[in-house]
Amino acid sequence: MKVLLINGSPRVGGNTAIALAEMEAVFVKNGIDTETVQVGGKDIRGCVACFQCMKTGQCAIDDIVNELAPKFEQCDGLVLGSPVYYAAANSTLTALLDRLFYSTGFDKTMKVGASVAVARRGGCSATFDQLNKYFTLSGMPIASSQYWNSVHGRAPGQAAEDAEGLQTMRVLAENMTFLMKSIALGKEAFGLPEKEKRVWTNFIG
Repeated sequence: MKVLLINGSPRVGGNTAIALAEMEAVFVKNGIDTETVQVGGKDIRGCVACFQCMKTGQCAIDDIVNELAPKFEQCDGLVLGSPVYYAAANSTLTALLDRLFYSTGFDKTMKVGASVAVARRGGCSATFDQLNKYFTLSGMPIASSQYWNSVHGRAPGQAAEDAEGLQTMRVLAENMTFLMKSIALGKEAFGLPEKEKRVWTNFIG
């Protein structure tokens, strides 16, 4: 089994990295392969609604989004980590996720998702809610912990002092591991849920 962790922070080795590393250690202990990709410092533009992905199967803007697409398809779980900017995920990560989720046509049903927010003080809950919406739109169960998935720290390295936040990360990773393994057994025994043909409606016209 494999988990892909996407770090939306532009700071290498920063507080978001500390939070995700706490999870990664648990995954490794449980025999889960992991890969962490840091995207926060990259030049990633937002979706331009060209709809070319509907024809080609990949985003027309050929950057890290298309590089991550096969990794996303192959993983059993996806962790999204972001610093909090104005009570939201940072714009680079948001641009990447908008395009990654929209341009990939493969079935994401029952891949397990988890979001992590890191802040000096406030805005974690709003960021947590924002990131979780990518999962719920895609039929992806969301792993939970003992508290909202947040870690606090402002200066570099301060997240390592947030004992409760780091414990929340470890519990999250343990729960995510259990959920992925349980879903794998369920798929083997029962298969994926039956899908209806998608119905599209518009409010106007």
